[in-house]
Amino acid sequence: MILLAGDFRQTLPVIPRSTPADELNACLKSSSLWKHVKVLHLSKNMRVELQNDQSGNIFSKQLIDIGNGKFPIDMLTGCINFPQSFCQLTRSKDELIQVFPDVSQNYRNHDWLSERAILARIPIIPTDVPFEFKRLQFPVRLAFAMTINKSQGQSLSVCGINLENPCFSHGQLYVACSRVGKPSDLFIYAPVNQTGNIV
Repeated sequence: MILLAGDFRQTLPVIPRSTPADELNACLKSSSLWKHVKVLHLSKNMRVELQNDQSGNIFSKQLIDIGNGKFPIDMLTGCINFPQSFCQLTRSKDELIQVFPDVSQNYRNHDWLSERAILARIPIIPTDVPFEFKRLQFPVRLAFAMTINKSQGQSLSVCGINLENPCFSHGQLYVACSRVGKPSDLFIYAPVNQTGNIV
């Protein structure tokens, strides 16, 4: 018997220089062994459950709905609207940065930094390849920032997410939002409080 654990709502495996089909073929569900797998479903989000927060049940359901692509979608924009009960919505990137007011005093304190994260993407245009393309990438120069993919598996006490540009891959929004156990610890900047959800 082999026990495998995972969450199909999370991001797909990253394969350098691959196509979306290559990434799907690398998934466990594409394996020839998949027909022999017995899938067991866990019914509780333990990161949320362990917080003993009154809003935990609603937050847990909202996270599952995002992961399953069942979060209500605005018919005009095709985006999801963040309800006030889901997170702390910020009106600007500057306000998002204020989530961590003590950063100038604690930027050398690894314990303090490891409990906080700001996820933001920037456009990168590589010059070391014979053709031109632009990709969106996350800055990793700052010790307190990490990519959404890198945050997978992390538990954070506070998380700030910059969704000025929406997530572009399966499971990224679910992974980013599910790093904390309480909606009061999740801060999101998204223009007009909307973003896309790729499931």
